[in-house]
Amino acid sequence: MHVLLLKEPRDGESGPDPYIRDLASHGHKATLIPVLSFKFVSLNTLSDKLFQPEKHGGLIFTSPRAVEAVRMCLEAEERREEWSSSVKDKWNSKSIYVVGKATAELVRSLGLNPLGEDTGTADVLSHLILEREDTNILPLFFPCGSIKREVLPTALRGNGVPLETLTVYQTAEHPDLEKNLKNYFTEQGTPASIAFFSPSGVKFCLEVVRRLSGEQLNQIKFAAIGPTTQDAMAAEGLCVSCTAEKPTAEHLAAAIAKALHKPTPRC
Repeated sequence: MHVLLLKEPRDGESGPDPYIRDLASHGHKATLIPVLSFKFVSLNTLSDKLFQPEKHGGLIFTSPRAVEAVRMCLEAEERREEWSSSVKDKWNSKSIYVVGKATAELVRSLGLNPLGEDTGTADVLSHLILEREDTNILPLFFPCGSIKREVLPTALRGNGVPLETLTVYQTAEHPDLEKNLKNYFTEQGTPASIAFFSPSGVKFCLEVVRRLSGEQLNQIKFAAIGPTTQDAMAAEGLCVSCTAEKPTAEHLAAAIAKALHKPTPRC
C-alpha cells in the first residue's frame, strides 16, 4: 500500500531514508514530501556562546536543525580546530541533553556525548533534566527554533533550573508543499496512510490534504510520530489511527503496518 510521509529527508543519510526502508520491509511503498523550510538566524551569537562553555551548565538540543546550526558555526577551520582541541571537551564535562535518536546521532558527530536520546519528547526530557540538575547550576543553554513548544522551558524554569534560550532557526512552510502534494495525489492517488511528524506539519498540510482527498479522507489511516503531533491532529478533528511507540522509523513503520491491517476506526 502507498504511504505518504510528510517530512524532510534525513540530512546526511547514505542509502534510502530509514522511514522508506522500514515501511518497505512491511511491504508498503512510502513517499516523502518535505513540509518545512528553515532559515538560520543569530549564528554569530550562537558561535559566541558555544565557545564560552564556562558560562553555562550544559546544552539542550531538541531538533536536528539546532545541531545543524552549531555545525554551521564550526565551518571555519580555526573554529573547528579550537572546538576539537578544547571546547568540545569542556562541554562534555557538563550534561548534553537531547530528544530522539536522530538528534543524538548528529550531536555525537560534533564530538559531544548526548544524554536522553530515548526520552522521545521534550516533556519526558524535562523530567530527566529535573532529576539530574539542581537550581544552583549555571544556566543550561538551549538553541532552538522559532516555533518551539514551551513545555521544556516552562518545566525547568518552574522548578528553578536556570535556562537560556536562543532562536537559531525560523520555520516556515516549504515553498513547493502544495505543488508537491497535488502532484502526488494526481500520480499516486489517495494514499492508504499519511504520517505527520510535527504540529507544524499538521498546520501547513491538513487543509490541502483534505481538499485533495475529498470523500476518501475517512478511508486514510492517519499516523503520528509521537503524542505531541497526535494531539495536534486530534485538535484538528482528525481520526488518528496510530502513534509510534517511540519516534523512530522502526516504530512508526510497525504502527502503520499494524493499522493498515485493521478496519478504519470510527472517531
